[in-house]
Amino acid sequence: MGESSELSSGSLSASTGERFARLVEIMFRLRAPDGCPWDREQTFASIKPFTLEETYEVFDAIDRESWDELCEELGDFLLQAVFYAQMASEQGLFSIGDSLQAINEKLVRRHPHVFGDATAETPDDVKRRWDEIKRGEKSAKGKSETSRLDGVLRALPALAEAQEIGKRAAKSGFDWPDASQVIEKIREELEEVERAAPAEREEEIGDLLFAITNLARHYRVDSEQSLRKANAKFRRRFAYVERALGDKLEGATLDEMEAKWREAKAAL
Repeated sequence: MGESSELSSGSLSASTGERFARLVEIMFRLRAPDGCPWDREQTFASIKPFTLEETYEVFDAIDRESWDELCEELGDFLLQAVFYAQMASEQGLFSIGDSLQAINEKLVRRHPHVFGDATAETPDDVKRRWDEIKRGEKSAKGKSETSRLDGVLRALPALAEAQEIGKRAAKSGFDWPDASQVIEKIREELEEVERAAPAEREEEIGDLLFAITNLARHYRVDSEQSLRKANAKFRRRFAYVERALGDKLEGATLDEMEAKWREAKAAL
């Protein structure tokens, strides 16, 4: 936090680079033969769950606007990149320096309106140019896609994947003209859920959820983050009901719980 004045002026102090170098040194030491037994036994695969956990802890701190926690969580998040890079370096694949060089070059290359002579007046202009440059890079590497959906990571959380699939399809014109038609589609999918046989319900509910992500996209809402916030809101309100009813919760009637829920909605 002590470097905020330098960061706001657009410069980085030497100590920032020194601190990052120190993190790299610490990770090297932890992985050394006489380092930490736990760190030494980790692999790319074993670290993946921790990376996912740290990512969501960053999201949680942002959602709660807990900036002190975000500061700490971003450190944990950075550690994941350094951990992977150290393992890669041990195998002679690449170093953290190579990763930094790659992202620096990519950012400059994909922002010609900042670092070159190109122009981009709006965020949409920037996104179009970014996508064009990205396609050119893939083509140069011989990574042409057989489907426009090939670039959507299958490892994304399901809601995020669904929304990105819808966005990619929409770029080809495969989309509803406006949100009102998406709402009609949602009503249609809901009716199909109601009519579905038990064996069909999973598929039909999946179709309903997919349609909802398309509505979120039309309204420029991130469906993954929207649900995360709804989850957090439910946690707060249910905790209120728990506190209000105390030991009587398990034996309370639905009407009693609903009354406390309404109080929670008004209070939270």
